[in-house]
Amino acid sequence: MNDTFIRYGHFLGIILLASMLISENILFSKTLVIEMRKKLAFIDLVYGISAVLTLTAGLFLWLYVGKPKEFYSDNPVFHAKLGLFLVIALISVIPTVFLLKNRNSAKPVLDVPTHIIAIKRLELLLLLMLPYLGVLISRGTGYL
Repeated sequence: MNDTFIRYGHFLGIILLASMLISENILFSKTLVIEMRKKLAFIDLVYGISAVLTLTAGLFLWLYVGKPKEFYSDNPVFHAKLGLFLVIALISVIPTVFLLKNRNSAKPVLDVPTHIIAIKRLELLLLLMLPYLGVLISRGTGYL
């Protein structure tokens, strides 16, 4: 029963993370009005929380419940998936800092640098690779 809640937390985190990233990609545009900046800041906060939930539950699944930890520890595909997740987390810091810096800006319309939008698109593209790697891991690919 213990692992049921952890797996649920992992899946809940994944679903929230993906939905918040999709929402950000839909709402980000070349210019942002004050209302949209505040919405995006909130969505980005939920995105960060969901990433922490996903990572924490995933670490518990790896180290404490489910399959033996060697199943994951000795699997290069798992390490590629974890590394890709961390890359997504690291590049997401740049748009987050942009939103935090401009959250309370008095400008009625804020110009968004093109690299911020490009990073959000890249995050979404990279996120699409994670379920594929997860399927490979579950099938034992890479496990010696």
